[in-house]
Amino acid sequence: MKLHKKIKSKFFLFCFLIILLSGVAIIFFGNRSVDDTARTVLIDIPRGYSFLQIITELDRAGLVTNRPAFYALAIVKGAARQIRAGEYELSTSMSPIEIIDKLVKGEIKSYKITIPEDFTIREIAARLADNKLVKESNFLKLANDRRLAASLGIEGSSLEGYLYPETYFLDRSMGCREIIQIMNAQFWKRFTPELRQRAADLGMTIHEVVTMASMIGKETGFKGEKPLVAAVFHNRLKKGMKLQCDPTAVYGLKDFDGKVRRSHLLRNAPHNTYVIRGLPPGPIANPDIDSIRAALYPAKVDYLYFVANNNGSHQFSSNLPSHREAVSRYQILRKK
Repeated sequence: MKLHKKIKSKFFLFCFLIILLSGVAIIFFGNRSVDDTARTVLIDIPRGYSFLQIITELDRAGLVTNRPAFYALAIVKGAARQIRAGEYELSTSMSPIEIIDKLVKGEIKSYKITIPEDFTIREIAARLADNKLVKESNFLKLANDRRLAASLGIEGSSLEGYLYPETYFLDRSMGCREIIQIMNAQFWKRFTPELRQRAADLGMTIHEVVTMASMIGKETGFKGEKPLVAAVFHNRLKKGMKLQCDPTAVYGLKDFDGKVRRSHLLRNAPHNTYVIRGLPPGPIANPDIDSIRAALYPAKVDYLYFVANNNGSHQFSSNLPSHREAVSRYQILRKK
């Protein structure tokens, strides 16, 4: 009986020592860097991957030196079901514990993406696709989805005009819909209740304001000129004149080379304000807050015309003879 107790005691002691040594080994393994090369590795963990599949990806990238020990460490830390899908930037100078902690915290690699003012949705899609954040065709399809636009409180048939130009930090785990929602949320943040009330006071819908703002932004990049351009559009609308905004004539052209030609001005297109009267059916780009405010607070001037001069700004005129004189003057200067 005593012999049996001794054997049993020794067995438990042996098991305790095994567990203790295993724990020490796992702690030692968990706190030691993978190697000394400090090599940076990008790991993309797709949605729906099991933990074993994740370990396989880490192993292939040279970030796991002992799979059983890594798996045991992850189990101890309760990490097996907590890893978020996405792209991670890891290093071989990190320890297994640091790697697991980063995966569990979901510290996904983000990309700093700047969307310039007056980009079209097509240009936004191309920039995001260049950074491998979206598939361009998928983004464009969703950005032109009337149902999505309606769900976001947008009157038009697309998101054109409502994806605010800003610097964003995006990651590759985000889908097209999430990125669109982030950009649209920024638009509504900028279009404050004060501006909505101002639109109502002018008898304009938000959609009309954004449409005019997109035209203003496309016509000039000078902040100080924007209220003057806005005044021209407002004055023309009051007089029933066509807006004759060059950028509207080329909106939607995939092969536009940057030069507006007479054939463009005669083009029968729904946004072409040389053909239609009034505002286009929707925005032609995504304006910033300066253009939006200009559309709502135009300068108190009687200008009806403007022409580009040689430094990127414009000459404004109140009547046709003065405008023609300005056009002739700047055409001569350009030829010189």
